[in-house]
Amino acid sequence: MKPKRLIIVGGVAGGATAATRARRLDESAEIILIERGDNISFANCGLPYYVGGSIRDRDDLLVTTAGALRRRYRIDVRTASEVLSIDRFSRHVVVKKLIDENTYRLDYDVLILSPGAEPIRPPIKGVDSDRIFTLRNLPDTDRIKRVIDNEQPKRALVVGGGFIGLEMVENLVGVGLEVTIVELADQVMGTVDYEMAAIVHAHLREKGVHLALESKVTEFRQSANQITVFTDRGTRLTGDFVILAIGVRAENKLARECGLAIGSHGGIITDASMRTSDSHIYAIGDAVEVKSLVGGHPFMALTAGPAHKQGRIAADNAMGRRSVYKGALGTSIVKIFDLSVASTGLNEKTLRQLTIPYLKSFTDGESHASYYPGAEFMMIKLLFSPADGRLLGAQAVGGKGVDKRIDVLATAIRADLTVYDLEDLELAYAPPFSSAKDPVNIAGFHAVNILKGDVNCIHWHQLDDLDPDITAIIDVRGAEEIEKEGEIKGAAKIPLDDLRDSVDVLDHRKTYVVFCLAGLRSYVGCRILSAHGYNCFSLSGGYGLYKNVVE
Repeated sequence: MKPKRLIIVGGVAGGATAATRARRLDESAEIILIERGDNISFANCGLPYYVGGSIRDRDDLLVTTAGALRRRYRIDVRTASEVLSIDRFSRHVVVKKLIDENTYRLDYDVLILSPGAEPIRPPIKGVDSDRIFTLRNLPDTDRIKRVIDNEQPKRALVVGGGFIGLEMVENLVGVGLEVTIVELADQVMGTVDYEMAAIVHAHLREKGVHLALESKVTEFRQSANQITVFTDRGTRLTGDFVILAIGVRAENKLARECGLAIGSHGGIITDASMRTSDSHIYAIGDAVEVKSLVGGHPFMALTAGPAHKQGRIAADNAMGRRSVYKGALGTSIVKIFDLSVASTGLNEKTLRQLTIPYLKSFTDGESHASYYPGAEFMMIKLLFSPADGRLLGAQAVGGKGVDKRIDVLATAIRADLTVYDLEDLELAYAPPFSSAKDPVNIAGFHAVNILKGDVNCIHWHQLDDLDPDITAIIDVRGAEEIEKEGEIKGAAKIPLDDLRDSVDVLDHRKTYVVFCLAGLRSYVGCRILSAHGYNCFSLSGGYGLYKNVVE
């Protein structure tokens, strides 16, 4: 049965999508969209780029306006209005008009909650300083931009190395500021594993960004127009302002107070139709927990893509049409200066927490054919099942083309493909776009080689545990390359083309670890040694990955 009145709490990605979808399904229903802010749908992912000047016109951030929704969809849009409470039993909400603070009651047949998530502001001494900013909406952006435009600050401190923090770092450097990242963990970008983040660390330092990793903020102290950050490592970092970007939490206050079920991550629990524990209430977007398509566990998919899809699905079901949300992979990408950092599925940390068996592989490639000008570096990490090669997760860091590859891999995971299938994928090829063997194909080849036993791999973090009495390391790069790139201490230098001539002088009692810059030559070297009866391991990801992590 279709509702006579549908109320949607919150706009932006999920709420605005739900409202317009509901109208397309039913011309007669009364649809009311209530938004606390002045803008019902804006590009919050674009806010850092407005601060940095890549997006020059503020109005370009407005996806749609209240007036446009009223004219085209006949939706009753009420901005600057806050829902204070939900009465589930009589099915009404209490709304406060923020302009005059008057309140009124509004009945509903069906309610869709899209309150989003709010920036975390921990109870640290001095955190309420007016020199500390978070970034969630256009007013937040305006405040930051006013400081930059009017005060010409020199130094900024960014607390938190996630998506928003890193995007702000790039844009603050772009307007001429000296920037320091303060991060509690030992890496930025917690969605990827440490060795992939290490590539980002090196790139950030190349761009002049200072990193204060494994540093917990203990106090903020303001003095005039400057602010100092104190950490548990005894350091003091002073800047003209702070961007606080340590994460977000679901805005679950309304849901919690009216008795809806809340999950372990703080998100509202819904079923596959996006219905909450109350059959008349749906919830969508950053405020809900979703099911992982890989592990089956609940998690928070804090990106616009899932919110749009959930808004459409909730509207379908609210208006009487059956529609199902199957879950999410957490696919994401971020631009950090000249690098793209992307991931999909599960990372190693999560796989270990869920005790899911996995193998991993690293492949180093280029965005397109190496002989065509402008090819850029790309590292791909695959995580896959040792039993059948099913893809569990993927990460990619590099220049051009990272987005294309992570999208292919996300599609492969959703289709329940294996690394064997990656070998066979027929992907678009021409020299300006790819290689005849695309980096995704190459990643598949390497993972299959591991599964078939054609190569045994060792990883960067295992080298320090090797016993030199029974293990020897061989560098199969050329002398000029070693001189240019560096070396692993104690490694024997035998260029790949000379390796066959050296097999008779090697010791069959020892295990050999072979490495090159990226991994292809070490694989060939291991095949040669294995054919001559030696126990051999290839350093996955090669010296290039090892150097980024260790240094």
